[in-house]
Amino acid sequence: MALTDHSLAARLTGALIDSDAPLERHQLQRAVRRLAAVEAPLAAESLLEEVVDGLIGLGPLEVLLRDPEVSDVLVNGPHEIFIEREGALSRVDLGFPDDAAVIAAVERVIAPLGLRLDRASPMVDARLADGSRLHAVIPPAAVDHPVVAVRRFVRSIDSLDDLVTRGTITAAQVGLLRRLVEERGNLIVSGGTGAGKTTLLNLLGAEVAIGERIVTIEDAAELAFGGHVLRLEARPPNSEGKGAISLRTLLRSALRLRPDRIVVGEVRGAEALDMIGALNTGHDGSMATVHANSPEEAMWRLETLALSGEDRVGEKAVRRQLWAAIDWVLQLERRQGSRRLVSMGEVMNESIEVVRC
Repeated sequence: MALTDHSLAARLTGALIDSDAPLERHQLQRAVRRLAAVEAPLAAESLLEEVVDGLIGLGPLEVLLRDPEVSDVLVNGPHEIFIEREGALSRVDLGFPDDAAVIAAVERVIAPLGLRLDRASPMVDARLADGSRLHAVIPPAAVDHPVVAVRRFVRSIDSLDDLVTRGTITAAQVGLLRRLVEERGNLIVSGGTGAGKTTLLNLLGAEVAIGERIVTIEDAAELAFGGHVLRLEARPPNSEGKGAISLRTLLRSALRLRPDRIVVGEVRGAEALDMIGALNTGHDGSMATVHANSPEEAMWRLETLALSGEDRVGEKAVRRQLWAAIDWVLQLERRQGSRRLVSMGEVMNESIEVVRC
């Protein structure tokens, strides 16, 4: 952008800050246009959007977040921004003026959520208004520059059949997965970051009969399937270090809400013990995801997580309950931008029979 454009954007921004313009996007857009009609009648629409984005959004990242094909926006520093589109990373010709501008952009979007980001608390997790997940790390935790990652949940796949078209699973596997859901098998979807675990979990949830009561439990609400669904979301501590709501707390609450099935967006801590207990007490047909490299490792990881809390439970007792609770582990993998169901493990008698796909 030309220097004159930057100067004009700064002048319009300053005038709006000094005014009583409402900090709501549609109203602010109208206020910017009214101001530009007087101050800069020839200003481009893109420049006016930049002004709005700089006042209430993530600045130059907003144009990327409006692209429905962008699944991740990654900021390695003010002048180094990457996006992921269709599984491939590419650098974009956008940037912030400096480190302070990156931090200011994050502070703008987390302030309404009661969260903080400063040297005393240099990391933050947040769910944005559109459902995107933001994670930011600033110095001193980030050595060189502030870093930001925004993961968007792009709902472009509507059914398991769509995964066949994309080559993620086969038609025969679709039939098996639908049967497992119908027969109320307890399913774990396993894989690495970006392997498509949440997408598959969403599609499996969509196969549940409409009359069944489902409680979903997530760190950041992404699951969105129809029917009789109650959505619970964890919450990090506020700027005073209070008000946190953990997945363990939500799982215990879910048991009091008379669920037919419980769906946990991702098991990553001691809540694994509560989930195992729920699956062994009449909540067949429940589902969850976990980070692991194989079905076997998924079971080992769940056992480790279940033992990671302060509860005094024996390793043998946890293992027995875990292997009794889980019926199948579905392993996803991402290679060169494509996602595939690479193996399925059927859990039986403290052993797992894995079939490579």
